[in-house]
Amino acid sequence: MSKSSASNRRIILAGANPGLRLFDEKGKVTAYASIWLVDWSIRGSGTAVVLWFDGIVRVVSEDPDLAAWLESYFVRSFLEVQGLPWHEPAVERDLVQVSMNLADGLSAKAADIQIEMSGVLDRRLFATDNFQLADGNHSLSLVIAPVRAATVSIGGASVPGFVQVDGSPDKPGSSAFLTTAEVWQR
Repeated sequence: MSKSSASNRRIILAGANPGLRLFDEKGKVTAYASIWLVDWSIRGSGTAVVLWFDGIVRVVSEDPDLAAWLESYFVRSFLEVQGLPWHEPAVERDLVQVSMNLADGLSAKAADIQIEMSGVLDRRLFATDNFQLADGNHSLSLVIAPVRAATVSIGGASVPGFVQVDGSPDKPGSSAFLTTAEVWQR
């Protein structure tokens, strides 16, 4: 895509979308979570958590319409969920509380779901004009901060699995990450 056509795109969402995948010893995904802090979007603002665990997709938010859009428009297109059995979720209306900073990590609570992320490894800019979502090509820019550790619990019970950390000392990667200054354009 040419620079001029990318600059003609309009912003559809601004906020943050930290996420995680936990794995078992054989490398199989045991849990996936997408945490949304939407400052502004074409569908409103608010917070939401999308959680996949044991073949069940849960979506929690005080704004069910916003949450349903986040899950169907964005999350279902993410590479991290490809291959997971993804069933149509019912959106649960409940308070979602998220505390996040790029120095310490994240703590999120949504209904009976608790998510913690810690051990920030790096902070760097990511940008692309070629992010494929369900209805086509989008631009995305954000600051990403991979983390060393993450846990998920449901109803007080820990979900099994661990974060996979990879990359190099200069550019560490992780299956769990924080984001900020996230802007999606269509």
